[in-house]
Amino acid sequence: MDASKAATLRGADIVAQSLERLGRRPIFTLSGNHIMSIFDAAIAPKLELIHVRHEAAAVHMADAWGRLTGEPGIAMVTGGPGHANAVGALFTALSAESPMVLLSGHAATWELGRGGFQEIRQADMAAPVSKASWMAKSAAGLGEDLAEAMRIASSGRPGPVHLSLPSDLLDEEVSANAVRWPDKASASSTPIGLSDAAADAVLAAMAGAARPVILAGPHLSSRDGRRLLARLEQATGAPSAVIESPRGANDATLGAFGAVIKRADLIVFLGKALDFTMKWAKGPAFDPAVRIIAIDPEGALVERATKEKGAALVFGCVADAHAAGETLVRRATAAKSRDGAWLKSSRALMDNRPDTWANVKSKTPGKLHAIEVFRALRPIVERDPETVLICDGGEFAQWAQSLLPVNRRMINSVAGSIGGSIPMAIAARRAESNAPVIAVMGDGTFGFHMAEFDTAVRHKLPFVAILGNDACWNAESQIQKRDYGADRMHGCDLLPTRYDQVVVALGGHGELVEKIDQLLPAVERALKAAAAGKPACVNIMAESIGAPVIQG
Repeated sequence: MDASKAATLRGADIVAQSLERLGRRPIFTLSGNHIMSIFDAAIAPKLELIHVRHEAAAVHMADAWGRLTGEPGIAMVTGGPGHANAVGALFTALSAESPMVLLSGHAATWELGRGGFQEIRQADMAAPVSKASWMAKSAAGLGEDLAEAMRIASSGRPGPVHLSLPSDLLDEEVSANAVRWPDKASASSTPIGLSDAAADAVLAAMAGAARPVILAGPHLSSRDGRRLLARLEQATGAPSAVIESPRGANDATLGAFGAVIKRADLIVFLGKALDFTMKWAKGPAFDPAVRIIAIDPEGALVERATKEKGAALVFGCVADAHAAGETLVRRATAAKSRDGAWLKSSRALMDNRPDTWANVKSKTPGKLHAIEVFRALRPIVERDPETVLICDGGEFAQWAQSLLPVNRRMINSVAGSIGGSIPMAIAARRAESNAPVIAVMGDGTFGFHMAEFDTAVRHKLPFVAILGNDACWNAESQIQKRDYGADRMHGCDLLPTRYDQVVVALGGHGELVEKIDQLLPAVERALKAAAAGKPACVNIMAESIGAPVIQG
């Protein structure tokens, strides 16, 4: 019912109509007692509910939506255990700097402290893995709460926000005239810019350095972010890299980037926190005299960089990464750029892949080497520059990151968490209706959310999963072998399960690959199935090998 004609509205109607006013987008959700009133209220405005099989999957989908579109993804779950299931996935979104909002049903306000049904301290639980977390207090203000959550999620360093919705507020009848309706402007924020003076100071420090490097945070891993970094490289002559993996400079995507960092005499942290991923710019991997510039939307992280580096921090300021990058490009184009030798040599190291990889073949009958797999798949992903690639897992997917050059890619973030790729691929298909969506994962990863193939079938959101099946938790078994010895490897075994048949049972398309000459025909059939509306899994029996390490 139209709010302007209704005498009263339920809080649930206010939520549904506010979501419509703030921008129609899919809501990734799993039903439950506390939110059934919102399901009912979603009918009139025809909100799109993508109904999943596990609450964490809803969060991973909202995370992927935020990364691909730049607008906050919306996940909605029930209270208590539903909320608890969802919270763990927020850590991935937080580390990926992905704008999204988790809406959780909640015990009624009058039940709190009295042992209400599924009563837990939801806001406190979500707070450590979100930018902001609170419980709504007023039915009339539910729309304002939603707008504020979206504003916080997309401002500064983007990230997840949690809002709990008590069931009595959702059921409460509110006079239509008393509702405080939000608008799109209230859900947006003005970026924190970099002044021309600050930009000139940064550029002057870079001009005075022989080998400057720009490190960007995960927020700039988007297609637009990478385009901005390419322009910044050309304007300043300084190589750039997005640090979005817990492996830091050893991220397989970055080639021999460790050799670049070791030679750098100035590092510009552009929206990238000074943390474990870059070893706090200390130790043998860095020049002892390296200087630091910190540009960050959070003053606390600029202060942390100051504390960590002391006098080596030559400049620090608060500014949003994308806005700061644009100002640096604008101011740098008017200045004389350095010669291109440093950028050219750095790019050569980052693009380097050992010549020996061209001839690697499996030595195990019935199994493929990861290099064989992705060497063969490279022409397929290069056919469409809009291909979306999701890489998820410890070892097998690292080879995909190293060998498959794509413009649109998502990984499992600095958190190092695994398991989100299947739901992320479903959300990617919803955001991208035409280009191929390919998710690369190991068999351990596959087990987290294999039931979401059912979601993909029900909602007609097909993608192709490339599954490296080595029948073990490979990353952990590699640690055991390296740190404790081959005779102390245990507790990491899995079965060589026919996951392709699991997908077929759920309504999708499955392929089994045990020989290299089976691979490309299987992948082409999987892509054809996805184009016809069926999600597909190519189950590749793979050798257990470690992730790539490229020396400069």
